[in-house]
Amino acid sequence: MDEKIRQAYLYDFYGELLKERQRMIFEDYVLNDLSLAEIAADEGITRQGVHDMVKRCTQTLEGYEQKLHLLERFMQIRKQIGAIQELTQQDDKQSLERIRKISQLILEEL
Repeated sequence: MDEKIRQAYLYDFYGELLKERQRMIFEDYVLNDLSLAEIAADEGITRQGVHDMVKRCTQTLEGYEQKLHLLERFMQIRKQIGAIQELTQQDDKQSLERIRKISQLILEEL
């Protein structure tokens, strides 16, 4: 997975746990796709300061993911739902049985 996409997912799950200033800078860099220089000018800090803040925020969010595994679970369920969608295109008993098994796994994970 691309680093910025992973950062965006991590932010979706854990962003509210960051401090307000961290959230603003991280959002500008990851979600609003502003450059380090643009953010630095807006915030009155150096490009290096913005880079360090984004790096620390990413490490913090990764730490939450290592403990809680919400993103990992989300990606697994997303993959399973994709498999169900593919199976719905087929019209046979094996596909229906596979859909039942996958949906049961999803329900057990929730």
